[in-house]
Amino acid sequence: MSGHRWAARTAAGAAAVALTVTGGTLARADDDLDGLSAQEIVERSRDALLNADSLHLSARGTVDGSGRAMSLDLTLDRAGNCAGGVDQGEDGSVEIVKRGDDVWLKPDAAFWKEHVPVGGSTFHAILDGRYMKAAADDPRLMGVTDACDLDTFRKLIEDNAGAAERGTLTKGKETRVNGVPAVPVTRVEGGERLTVHVAAEGTPYPVRITVRNAEERGTVDFSGFDRPVPSATPPPDETVDVTALLGRSVSPV
Repeated sequence: MSGHRWAARTAAGAAAVALTVTGGTLARADDDLDGLSAQEIVERSRDALLNADSLHLSARGTVDGSGRAMSLDLTLDRAGNCAGGVDQGEDGSVEIVKRGDDVWLKPDAAFWKEHVPVGGSTFHAILDGRYMKAAADDPRLMGVTDACDLDTFRKLIEDNAGAAERGTLTKGKETRVNGVPAVPVTRVEGGERLTVHVAAEGTPYPVRITVRNAEERGTVDFSGFDRPVPSATPPPDETVDVTALLGRSVSPV
């Protein structure tokens, strides 16, 4: 499912480069960002993000120079639980719920048509507004389950941060992002501009990361740190077993 891979890559990649550090200083809630350098701010921001047990992530943008807009909205935690969805515009959208060892998906008609052109409309008709349910480790759905795990996201940041070169970071004036006072730190290099907005009050979490280059334009908003993922799951009468629906050979992701 390209939308999930795009969102995970955009969110984690932007975070990794914008928050590039080889070490870090433990994030503290009483830090005064006015007295910190740009590098110190992103170090604290990276640590705060990596130490979060759960968060809400909203990513949107265009990729690969195609101009296609995509978006993802997920609440996820380090236990692998998540709830939300991905919208690929004309290529369709999917609602997602993952809890413990199970995952539920509700693709729309456009998604089935784009990703399962042979038989997709039949699957959509069989579901008739219900979710398809599967084991979280079902290999056909790994594109979804990987994107729904906060530990996967954290690992992407950790793996990419060490490879990114330390660039010149510029600290901007305090502004507000979704009502939160935040200090922007920007890096411009090789035609790419990345900005991380760091919360100026409380724990210095990143509240927004943006990336702009010739092929990609992405924005990732973070909120709801350490708040629980909604625990509600679709009831049995609103689900269809994925194996009964798809058989053992068709993969929708």
